[in-house]
Amino acid sequence: MTPLKTLRAVNFICQAPHAQSVSLVGDFNAWNPTAHPMKQGPDKAWTIAVELKHGHHRYAFLVDGALTLDPRAQGVTRNDKNERVCLIPVS
Repeated sequence: MTPLKTLRAVNFICQAPHAQSVSLVGDFNAWNPTAHPMKQGPDKAWTIAVELKHGHHRYAFLVDGALTLDPRAQGVTRNDKNERVCLIPVS
């Protein structure tokens, strides 16, 4: 019997071709702008893979310091500051 994997790698992609910096913030990193900096690829999209626990997570992209929603998010909710953020289910 294999043990249940508690973390799952989730890929995040942000289309911000002209941004100087993009990071992933969310309840999984205490909304820390330096915890998950994203890397820009040759196609100018910013990407990162993060291991997340099972459940629902609130997140957003920080594009040049501005909180930005993910257009591909599966849901939108609010964070503790009542700002609109994205919701992702992980199972």
